[in-house]
Amino acid sequence: MARTLELKRVVVTGMGAVTPLGNDVSSFWESIINGKSGAKEITKFDTSEFRTKFACEVKDFDPTVFIDRKTARKMDPYTQYAMATTKQAMEDSNLPIEHLNKNRSGVIWGTGIGGQISFQNEIIDFVERGRTARFNPFFIPKMIGNIAAGYISIEYGFRGPNMATVSACASSNHAILEAFTNIQLGKADVMITGGSEASIVETALGGFNAMKALSERNESPETASRPFDGSRDGFVLGEGSGALILEELDHALSRGAKIYAEVIGGAMTADAYHITAPHPEGEGVKLALINLLENTGLSTAQVDYINVHGTSTPLGDIHELEAIAEVFSEDVYNLNISSTKSMTGHLLGAAGAVEGIASILAIKNGIVPPTINHSTFDEGIDPKLNLTLNKAQKKDVRVALSNTFGFGGHNVTVAFQKFGD
Repeated sequence: MARTLELKRVVVTGMGAVTPLGNDVSSFWESIINGKSGAKEITKFDTSEFRTKFACEVKDFDPTVFIDRKTARKMDPYTQYAMATTKQAMEDSNLPIEHLNKNRSGVIWGTGIGGQISFQNEIIDFVERGRTARFNPFFIPKMIGNIAAGYISIEYGFRGPNMATVSACASSNHAILEAFTNIQLGKADVMITGGSEASIVETALGGFNAMKALSERNESPETASRPFDGSRDGFVLGEGSGALILEELDHALSRGAKIYAEVIGGAMTADAYHITAPHPEGEGVKLALINLLENTGLSTAQVDYINVHGTSTPLGDIHELEAIAEVFSEDVYNLNISSTKSMTGHLLGAAGAVEGIASILAIKNGIVPPTINHSTFDEGIDPKLNLTLNKAQKKDVRVALSNTFGFGGHNVTVAFQKFGD
């Protein structure tokens, strides 16, 4: 006789952030509700040969605050960011490590590229040495996209589900949904999830410039990321990490944990259209939103805020808004919509995790972060939409969605709800 499956409820009990706007959750939140931009001229390398000369870099980050110096040297920055945010989130959650069932505690972590800095630098060294075949023994572990999940599990002794999700800019939302599902299905009690990226490096800047994907507003970096604005000319490259502690509800309640919000579900789809361009009718995005509503039992009237993908590209912004409007119909005008990428830049594989934190804090604090840098209306965008332009807005946010889309046509949307609703 088949066993009846009881779906578990999943809550967020800890968070950590390393971003271009601050290296902890509180400074990140303070920056975004005040409409601060993290974009500045690149300091990590000489940009004189590149069309774009700015990005949203993480600033004043010292990995040895979180990791011993010897171990940090064996890690690519993307793993250092992951370890830093996980430590913050674990401390924030106050999980009793010594009493956890570590066989039912796991890690699912997202990254779009992994150790790109380490890969680039090792190849440069190889060529500059005259192609002498002497490689750093930590080259492969520094480079591979699953190693952050591995390091995190080793650090905390978590022997449950452990994997990496790699789906470009949708990576960390995929990670969050996979972690959620493991708890929902009763396969784990606690999951560390999120994503990290450290791709402000010559090969990334040059590659995205070659695709004509990046803004070239070099005279004013702080205003370059301008989602929905009529003069937008591309996204701004960013880096950083976000970590979430997901916990089965009864497990969290039994230890008196503070609860930020409940994860109530999501959806993932594919455009099946083009390797980089969005579907012109937004079919994959619409399907993700429709499936999310069906999976969660939400009505369109119950959604208060959508933290959109909103990268500041000419086509992507319009197609996402059109898809939302078609699915939500008249209820779209009761929504707040905003793109926090206007402030953080595009964190690639870390975007969903950091934007998930922003969505959760919008629920917790009753404040919708703004879309900054808007000055010119785009005739292709419905002027009646509430895009939360230039200034944060107070609002009782009970349900928030977080959208992320990745090259290859990957679409993921995650739903967070005020706990107790």
